[in-house]
Amino acid sequence: MRHMITRRSFLTLGAATVGSGLIGATNAFAMEPRYRLAVTGWDVAHPSWPASAAPLRIGVMTDIHAVEPWMSAHRIGDIAARLAAMKPDMIVLLGDYVNALRPRFVSRPVPVREWVAALGELSAPLGVHAVLGNHDWISGEASAIRRAFEKAGIDVLENRAVRLSHRNTPFWLAGVADQMVSPTNGIRDIEAALDAVTGDDPLILLTHEPDIFRVTPKRVALTLAGHTHGGQVYIPFVGRPGLPAQYSGKNADLAYGHIKQGGRHMVVSSGLGLSGLPVRFLVPPEIVMVTLRGLGTFGFNLPLTSEA
Repeated sequence: MRHMITRRSFLTLGAATVGSGLIGATNAFAMEPRYRLAVTGWDVAHPSWPASAAPLRIGVMTDIHAVEPWMSAHRIGDIAARLAAMKPDMIVLLGDYVNALRPRFVSRPVPVREWVAALGELSAPLGVHAVLGNHDWISGEASAIRRAFEKAGIDVLENRAVRLSHRNTPFWLAGVADQMVSPTNGIRDIEAALDAVTGDDPLILLTHEPDIFRVTPKRVALTLAGHTHGGQVYIPFVGRPGLPAQYSGKNADLAYGHIKQGGRHMVVSSGLGLSGLPVRFLVPPEIVMVTLRGLGTFGFNLPLTSEA
């Protein structure tokens, strides 16, 4: 028997569909970018980290894109305080601190001095370390950011490395300069960053763009990156249509999450801010806690995500 849909049923279905669309749009353009904050945990077990050593907990903030009304200095300070309250052993900032939205979506860019002051909420035993991103250079603010960071006690790692120690376990932390502003120098940047690294101590690499993972030496145990924003939009059964073209096809695996390749590990965060359009859908702003531990020690295999 054929069941004919009545006009009333059709209008009810249409209204429900439109209503769902409006709710989704409101969430994507108003709620998710401005008010949500996810805390994502990743667990990385690597043979270079001694099994007998205490795990290293690394707090990650990236792609802040300070701009009102979406990412004000007040909101940045609140997020920084939440990350510090999680008591990481070390905090890293992975670039793109300045506005990247189209002008019509911006009420006021947040000056460097204001958002750097907001990051003063960050505190960790092994310090706060940073690299710069492509928008920091494109904006012409890179030098001002570097000076402000240095004044605030934030260590800027551009093609250099520092040796740190966590509960008597020494390790190296290196950072590379942004790859998009000088794409032909990518491999040489790695060489410069690792030039001072000696011995067999574990090595962690900070970079803004994840593309460099393909050419990082096996010596690097863990790479931490941002830049992609996770596409800002995730559509179930479709994917991440907002990703830059270079993260499609064979590079789609670099877009987000915990990537493993040839014994090396990389964690890519979807970051906090916005680029292009002020929209996030099922890709909320996030802060990340990465736990680096030795093989055979207790941990978890899946990402742990919660709302802060």
